[in-house]
Amino acid sequence: MLDRLPFLIGLRYVRAKRRNHFISFISLTSMLGLTLGVAVLILVLSVMNGFDHELRSRVLGMVPHTRIEQPSGMTDWKPLAERLMQREHVVGAAPYVQQQGMFSVSGRNEGGLVYGIVPEYERQVSIIEDHMQQGSLDSLEPGSWNIVLGDLLARNLGVGVGDKVTLLVPEASITPAGVFPRLKRFNVSGTFKVGADIDASLAYANIEDMQTLARMGDAVGGLRLELDDLFLANQVTREIVNDLGYGYRGMDWTYTHGNLFQAIQMEKRMIGLLLMVIVAVAAFNIVSTLVMVVTDKHADIAILRTIGARPKSIMGIFIVQGLTIGVIGIVIGVILGIVLALSISDIIAWFETTTGIQFLDPNVYFISYLPSRLNLEDVGIIVVSALVLSFLSTLYPAWRAARIQPAEVLRYE
Repeated sequence: MLDRLPFLIGLRYVRAKRRNHFISFISLTSMLGLTLGVAVLILVLSVMNGFDHELRSRVLGMVPHTRIEQPSGMTDWKPLAERLMQREHVVGAAPYVQQQGMFSVSGRNEGGLVYGIVPEYERQVSIIEDHMQQGSLDSLEPGSWNIVLGDLLARNLGVGVGDKVTLLVPEASITPAGVFPRLKRFNVSGTFKVGADIDASLAYANIEDMQTLARMGDAVGGLRLELDDLFLANQVTREIVNDLGYGYRGMDWTYTHGNLFQAIQMEKRMIGLLLMVIVAVAAFNIVSTLVMVVTDKHADIAILRTIGARPKSIMGIFIVQGLTIGVIGIVIGVILGIVLALSISDIIAWFETTTGIQFLDPNVYFISYLPSRLNLEDVGIIVVSALVLSFLSTLYPAWRAARIQPAEVLRYE
């Protein structure tokens, strides 16, 4: 019976109504603090995981994992692409011609980056085909001078499929009449929407058309490579450049988007640490609760000691009580956090639609909506950490209770 004593009395103390209502209030505050701390921690880490996932799947799905270039242009790209496809970790290779420029339509001007591509090769290294809103990459035929625009870029220019847009490139043409900027009119044959900042600055055209515009002849700017593990991009790029030798250079995604990825990882760790401090504060409120309970239960503890309860059993009573408060708060917090993590994207989308307020401006952030991705491993770490903090919070009050001397207490009863 004495072995079950800590559980029976500890659970009874949790359920019992208190003469001192302040103790009940502190117990409720501790429980609510743990609930909110755990729920917010799960929600915030899920949102950070969502940003991390969207960066990998969307932005890095459009950005080349690595690029192999020659400063003077690459004319033998087909044999080289076949060689590189035989390498470990390389799953796709596509030629490109890259051109910065300014789009102009009826007085509206927008800067952008145009990739000259071969559609059948581009599908190996990009997710663009999965995010076409109108038209198709197949419309980018040689000599058609068709172009596919990002959704935001098309909207900013006020154009749609079938309209024409003028591209001005930062290279001058010298004519008898003077120096003029090089420009070309394209037909808008499609639009795509990835839901990222590249929707406002990226366009695709046929590679032969862009070679003509850039006066590159048969040369291409380089090869874009898709890898089976994007985190090996730096290593694979160095190995390829070393094997190819002089005249080749490589650049992987960490040069263009590495800082953003590292910032998300750092923010996730720092925010997780800060929110864990909130959970710790809520957990250590259990100390205040149990200290007051121990003071309130001096007589009960003395009686239990006189009938044979050991100090270990007395400690167990208050450890059980504190852990019960912690477990209830953690369980409710986990349920609330999971529900919010799974629905926060829909909630924010509904709020934006209702109020017309946009939380994430795609011109500022790399995506235009709030993502959330629940990671059960994170939930497990949060639960274990909160339980450990709750257990540590019970040790000092339980130790004090175990040191109470029955004779000293009962002398004054």
